Amino acid sequence: MKLVASFVIAVMIAASATAQTTDVEKKLKEMGLQLPTPQKPIANYVKAVRTGNLVFLAGHGPSNPNGSDITGKVGKDLTVQQGYDAAKSVGLNLLSSLKAEIGDLNKVKRVVKVLGMVNCLPEFTEQPKVINGFSDLMVALYGEKGKHARSAVGMIALPNNIAVEIEMIVEVVN
Repeated sequence: MKLVASFVIAVMIAASATAQTTDVEKKLKEMGLQLPTPQKPIANYVKAVRTGNLVFLAGHGPSNPNGSDITGKVGKDLTVQQGYDAAKSVGLNLLSSLKAEIGDLNKVKRVVKVLGMVNCLPEFTEQPKVINGFSDLMVALYGEKGKHARSAVGMIALPNNIAVEIEMIVEVVN
């Protein structure tokens, strides 16, 4: 009986170690990406709030490598591909704020819920394709843990005319 219990414990430890082998920041570097410096809020709010093992991240916008906002309406000023790239940029900005809050991106247990908002005209209907820029990044970095519940909606305007704004809820290990 002791042998069986020892074997089960060894298998559980090995499975746990395998599940933790992905280093998110190393993966970012391998993808040629880096986290920007966390941006300060533009109004009276905080970028992240942790309660228990959940972190609620405020809406973040996209930025160019020089730190300027990516602006314009997707489908008018920007192509769907440019919107996708902007949503990917938002993902990096969110991860930057998340790291500032929890210290280590490998503590993410699950990306739980995402609200993606696309600055577009009323007749634009490809919001999911745009927000896939964010979702594809999370899955590339976290695998199954990066898959999330999501809403992708169109907005007639976003703050400072940014192209995309995304909010995220993440479960972290304590």
